[in-house]
Amino acid sequence: MSSSSFTSLHITALDAIVNVNSLFTLAVFIGLSFNPNDPSNNLNTNPSCIPTTAIAENLIAFHVYSFSSFLFSSLIALALKQAIRLSRTHSFHYPHGIEFLAQINRTMLRVGMLVSGLGSVFGCGFLMLALVNVVQIKLGTLACGSSYAYAAVVPLFILVPIALLIYLSLVFYAFTR
Repeated sequence: MSSSSFTSLHITALDAIVNVNSLFTLAVFIGLSFNPNDPSNNLNTNPSCIPTTAIAENLIAFHVYSFSSFLFSSLIALALKQAIRLSRTHSFHYPHGIEFLAQINRTMLRVGMLVSGLGSVFGCGFLMLALVNVVQIKLGTLACGSSYAYAAVVPLFILVPIALLIYLSLVFYAFTR
């Protein structure tokens, strides 16, 4: 694989990571605007299924963890993109004809992409846990056996890990090439 196609492929992959992380970060901010203590904002009619304050606290904590993971991943991806751009040009807007050409260690590039991908995976995991807490606040706790809560959470616990496994396998494949 030529150096030009090697780096353009990596820039495309890094762009995709940043774009997806941006969408998930937006979802986290929307989730943080939700007031879990608003009694008129739930569908739970069973008083024994009312969530505890710990569930509301976990909701906020998982949103913050998710945001941190997505931000970490995006910053790593943007730094790698900048390093690739520096390595592809001989003159990068330096005055008086000074030329600057950065050398990219391909192993470090791969490790950086892997770390960025793992940051996205952790962000998705924390976002999934935050969504479980939203379901418990809106539909009743899982401990009380709410069928609506289980109907919402079970597909989440099946589909998200499958998607993350596919994503991780592709990131690992790109890491080994």
